[in-house]
Amino acid sequence: MTSEDALRAARRCHNVLNPFHSTHYFSPDLAEELAAVGVTDRGATYFAARAAAMGAVGPGPVTAAFYNFNHELVARHLPAVWSLASPETVLAARERAVDSTLRRLLGADVLASPEMAEAAELALRATEACTRHARPLYAAHADLPVPDAPHLAYWHATTLLREHRGDGHLAVLLGADLDPLEALVSHVATGKGMAPKWLLVTRGWSRDDFDAAASRLRARGLLTDDAELTLTEAGTALRADIEARTDRLDRAPYEHLGAAGVARLTELASGFTGTALGNGAFPADLIGKAA
Repeated sequence: MTSEDALRAARRCHNVLNPFHSTHYFSPDLAEELAAVGVTDRGATYFAARAAAMGAVGPGPVTAAFYNFNHELVARHLPAVWSLASPETVLAARERAVDSTLRRLLGADVLASPEMAEAAELALRATEACTRHARPLYAAHADLPVPDAPHLAYWHATTLLREHRGDGHLAVLLGADLDPLEALVSHVATGKGMAPKWLLVTRGWSRDDFDAAASRLRARGLLTDDAELTLTEAGTALRADIEARTDRLDRAPYEHLGAAGVARLTELASGFTGTALGNGAFPADLIGKAA
């Protein structure tokens, strides 16, 4: 296997691990568990759940670490949410929500299967090569204990691998001179990003903000001049380069796991994620260019 083949294999593995981690963000269980501990504003649930590993932080560090959220939206919920529930309380509620979500999406037999235990072992082995420097979200989650139950240990490992890649990806976006919304709009234009209507609701930007970012990308020659969000040749090349650079920054965990381990983890993860998708883990219109 060449180095480029290995990087492509690592990306394929990431692409089936990342959705597994993300299932709880779209689960009603997360809002219910956080409401039970005092966080009743559903707009605060994502920020509390994802930021809790960093402690009782304010909006500045979260805007920096999350990159593509409007700071005003973040400041609406942080640090106020920590007066309702401590980070430790939120993390415990998140784990309960993950457990109930996975039980519903996969079933108890899958969670207790040898395959799940194997996937947890492989994914955790990959995380042994992750690094903390310049990776704040990964580093914060790496300080959390590994859960005992195999399905929760596997979810924890997917979280570490997801945030490790994500932290590196943000550094690449910054190096590509894409501001938070330009990064989102250019990703939408690939056809693989979150649909604009979901971005505007969850990231706190207005339609005018979105359109202004698209105009800046057109001025740089990265989007075509028509009304559609279509990448130019230069835009396509830039997005491909961003992914390739992200792959290189994220190669260590998968090199550590080895080709056979990556292939087996991808196989197992594909099955789990495919089942979750088939059981409605995400909204049907989440991905695409539709406004």
